[in-house]
Amino acid sequence: MSGGEVAGLLVAVFWAILVSFLAVALFRLAQALRAATELVTAVTERAVPLLGEASTTVRSAQSQLDRVETIATDVQEVAANASALSSTVAATFGGPLVKVAAFGYGVRQALARRGGTPPPARRTVVRGRPVPAARRRKREE
Repeated sequence: MSGGEVAGLLVAVFWAILVSFLAVALFRLAQALRAATELVTAVTERAVPLLGEASTTVRSAQSQLDRVETIATDVQEVAANASALSSTVAATFGGPLVKVAAFGYGVRQALARRGGTPPPARRTVVRGRPVPAARRRKREE
């Protein structure tokens, strides 16, 4: 065998090994692509129903929020009506009740003076504290 034939044989072996490695790499790449395709298909098959359920849940939540908003509006209206009613009752009955109470107090005072009993002693308040009756008499004198 001559030197040229040996060199040709080495080149042929080198190319055979290179082609073998490339074939193995392409085979593994094809397997990886096949597995990725199967994974994407499985995810798609599972995701589509989940998205449908999520959409249904969101619609249901929206309808519940609409109901809550309606209830909140009704409660606000009832509170406003109750406030208006209480102010109307206070305006209607408050003034006359104060007048009746004042009239009753005046009648009691008049009857007490007429009967000869002195009216009850008033308490004087100084800086938030009642002054004892003895000190109050000294001040008035």
